[in-house]
Amino acid sequence: MSESNEKKPSLSYSDAGVNIDAANEALRTVKELVKRTFNEQVLDDIGSFGATFQLNMHGLQEPVLVSSVDGVGTKLKLAFMTSKHDTVGIDLVSHCVNDILVQGARPLFFLDYLALGKLHPDVVVQVVRGLATGCRYAGCALIGGETAEMPDMYKDDEYDLAGTIVGVVDKKRMVDGSGIKEGDVVIGLPSSGLHTNGYSLARKICFEVAGLDVHDPMPGVGRTVAEALMEPHLSYAKLMQIVMKVVNVKGMAHITGGGITENLPRTLPDGLSAEIDLKSWTVPPLFRYLQETGNVSESEMLRTFNMGMGYLMVVAAEQADKAMETVELAGQSSVRIGRVIPGNGEIQYKDALQYA
Repeated sequence: MSESNEKKPSLSYSDAGVNIDAANEALRTVKELVKRTFNEQVLDDIGSFGATFQLNMHGLQEPVLVSSVDGVGTKLKLAFMTSKHDTVGIDLVSHCVNDILVQGARPLFFLDYLALGKLHPDVVVQVVRGLATGCRYAGCALIGGETAEMPDMYKDDEYDLAGTIVGVVDKKRMVDGSGIKEGDVVIGLPSSGLHTNGYSLARKICFEVAGLDVHDPMPGVGRTVAEALMEPHLSYAKLMQIVMKVVNVKGMAHITGGGITENLPRTLPDGLSAEIDLKSWTVPPLFRYLQETGNVSESEMLRTFNMGMGYLMVVAAEQADKAMETVELAGQSSVRIGRVIPGNGEIQYKDALQYA
């Protein structure tokens, strides 16, 4: 062995910025959080190379698996700015749950992917706590995931978060919009805020145009910027599973990026459009602040944000009252916001937005 080789330092993974011990510490802490989401269909403890889940086919004649994968987007920037990491997991699960709910599926299990510049065990615990909370609320198991420390990809205090959900629906009960007809009613379920879309524009308005700090009050909203923008994404799964047992829900739309303008048409058959009455609900003041401060046109607001309506369902006119009564009995609220009309799929807006 040469003298030069003898003097070379002995390198470890931690020298490259990856701390395996910190990852193990985080895993030990979150293990119990994750196990609280398990049910009898989860066959293995966490830590296996692959997660196992035994399907229960009871009551399903032709089971169809429905899956979706998504991320939280730039809402994560707010988590970095506020050092609040326990709600972005809820956002992710709720977003994915709502996406498969559109086709009538109930969630079975969820898997997450968390990539960090530097693994801080306390941050990992907060994120997973949110994931577990979202899964417990939706009634699905958090059966696996991946936590990757990648110092050359992300800054020390930043991370990315994505997840995959798998659900099931009986083929005869799938909701695909094919039965929607002229005269059917569009019913909206209120959102809690921006949910997980439009954050690039919202952050530009708040921090660049208005020059606000995350802890500053948001004028006219009654909350700080952080409180208003970090409000967790709502899950509509449990509510809509009840509604679908009472009435025939013909179509549904999760109002994510693209707003009502681009999401509602995804459930409408060819030859049909929808007329949405903008004065039928009161838009929360958060959206007024964003529109006025950013000088954003009404049409741009409607195709960027949910404008206070997080989820829509389409039912026959004669079942609309029953659907809304069911929502009310479940302790939630709903609004009749429009109707199905002949057209080419484009949304026709009536009147102007009504702000609180």
